[in-house]
Amino acid sequence: MRLRVDPLPTEDLVYPDVVLVVDVIRATTTAAALLEAGAEALYLTAGLEAARAFKDEDVVLSGEVGGLKPPGFDLGNSPREALEAPVGGRIVVMSTTNGTKAAHAAAKTAKHVLLASLYNAHAAARLARELATEEVAILCAGKEGRVGLDDLYTAGVLAEYLGLMGEVEPEDGARIALSVKRAYQDPLEALSLSAAAQALKAVGLEGDVPFAAQVAKSAAVPILVGRVGEALIFKRARPPEARKSGE
Repeated sequence: MRLRVDPLPTEDLVYPDVVLVVDVIRATTTAAALLEAGAEALYLTAGLEAARAFKDEDVVLSGEVGGLKPPGFDLGNSPREALEAPVGGRIVVMSTTNGTKAAHAAAKTAKHVLLASLYNAHAAARLARELATEEVAILCAGKEGRVGLDDLYTAGVLAEYLGLMGEVEPEDGARIALSVKRAYQDPLEALSLSAAAQALKAVGLEGDVPFAAQVAKSAAVPILVGRVGEALIFKRARPPEARKSGE
């Protein structure tokens, strides 16, 4: 099985199989936390106005601009906040600067799109391996068009775990991500050095970084199940035993 890592979304990317989208600080971590908190579905939009178009009393808006909650939104993009949010049984519409746009880039061609982070790394990697027939690609969101150490490190963690589950054929991007992972023994060190973490520190939200640095604490894997308007619909993937039984 081919193993591929793309450090940034670009217009010419084509995905024939499974894509793990990574925006560890913070969108894909927050997405898993929202599903853990009981959200029925996540609607990911590429922009704020598309998100606002879904607003009604039954919908929760979550997102960020410059790391902060946009005007009129119910939640920011904090996984700590998401885990405690009253979202049970509700639809959460998400729009962020980097992560939701990366998900849209992957969804243009991929058969399966999963949202991955350190927080759900093992569960996401296992599901990707189960779904893949020829390739697992890891797409890093980066930060405003620049490669992010935090996402590349996370890609390395995912790549390493995928390799432990069976033979893979890593291409150059995957080898680079694996090298980055091996350069840092502590996930928090790698994430804290990133531009994304420094930007959060500047707005007083650095407490989200240790949360995002937790590895394999969640079994919640958001998987793309459809579209509505300009939004991608993600739901929590069913556990393996449920998928095998067809429940």
